[in-house]
Amino acid sequence: MSADSNKAAASSVQVVNFGCRVNLVEAEALRQSALAQGRNNLVIINSCAVTTEAVRQIRQTIRRLKREDPQSEIVVTGCAAQIDPQSFAAMPEVARVLGNAEKLRPDAFARGRNSRVTVGDILSLKESDLPSVEGIEDHSRAFLAIQTGCDHRCSFCIIPFGRGPSRSMPLPQLLDAVARCMAKGFREVVLTGVDLTAYGKDLPQARSLGYAVKQILASAPELARLRLSSIDCIEADEDLLDAMANERRLMPHLHLSLQSGDDLILKRMKRRHSRADAVEFCAALRRVRPDIVFGADLIAGFPTESEAMFENTLALVEDCGLTHLHVFPFSPRPGTPAARMPQLASGVARERAKRLRMAGEKALRRHLNAQIGKTLPLLSERGGIARAADFTRVRIADITAGQMIESEIIGHDGEMLLVS
Repeated sequence: MSADSNKAAASSVQVVNFGCRVNLVEAEALRQSALAQGRNNLVIINSCAVTTEAVRQIRQTIRRLKREDPQSEIVVTGCAAQIDPQSFAAMPEVARVLGNAEKLRPDAFARGRNSRVTVGDILSLKESDLPSVEGIEDHSRAFLAIQTGCDHRCSFCIIPFGRGPSRSMPLPQLLDAVARCMAKGFREVVLTGVDLTAYGKDLPQARSLGYAVKQILASAPELARLRLSSIDCIEADEDLLDAMANERRLMPHLHLSLQSGDDLILKRMKRRHSRADAVEFCAALRRVRPDIVFGADLIAGFPTESEAMFENTLALVEDCGLTHLHVFPFSPRPGTPAARMPQLASGVARERAKRLRMAGEKALRRHLNAQIGKTLPLLSERGGIARAADFTRVRIADITAGQMIESEIIGHDGEMLLVS
């Protein structure tokens, strides 16, 4: 888990962001809110609770930042703060703790607040509290958080208790946000959420993610690229599949929340799809969009996972044709059912994760080899990097970020494509 710092150029309000893309979007809203209150020398920790290791790194970062600047005021918010506020309030380095809903209030960072802990019952929330701002990565793409919360209860996951029930940004607000991105010159917009494929189900006129995608593309003909972040394959709707097949501006890349390739482990995880569902989903999309590339989240060493069960997950890399893997060795998260299940021997999860990553590296090299000789449209980022439509990284000359270019692929270095 890494921390990204979002610093205001002309102020001393700093947001240190951990975790998901939703946090990335919220970070800009938090910074703007603090600046509007005239704050300075303020550090906002936007925390993540997805693993015990993430929480450990957050505490370590808080202590380091206070050592580096003893006069700074540190406010901790985000999922870890929502789930366990008192543990952060007990840290002498922390001035205040805010819940995930409270942090987005206009006066959240006003001076003179007496309450050290302001954390409400997020599970009771019904309406969207998503900020109408975009997170920015590499000055080339804008991230829009259009959904937050989760109505599912996967046995390894604590996040529903940090984010609350699924809540969606109303479609008119979403289309306005896309229009602002276009006005600012962004060539690519990425839609993100905690459970993105749940988008719209809670709105008065029940909508779907696919419907929203089609409306965005129709309302913003100048948008070059629309991309989706992680989705749940079992929740993908017909409009989304149709858009992926027929809308060329919807990028041919999907990151799937698969977690395992074994049916019994999927049941113990309380996932909603089977192995066959995942394989067929990938095959069906590849039939209608042959250039599509899949990434996936996979957990190695889940409690009770046998070697044969793990081999089923390992085989999923080939059976689904996965290219970009995010591999996580299982670590028990206190407060989840999986933490109470029989755990594997120490080191097994790490060893299996290593094997999964090796399979991912092999799959990526195969994909990179297949691109040699093609001329691809690319979106430039900072530092001499660009992205192909399928999210593959490409090493290019160091040009201004956010430019659409075309280049011939002449090779690769095992991780990135190389151009002439």
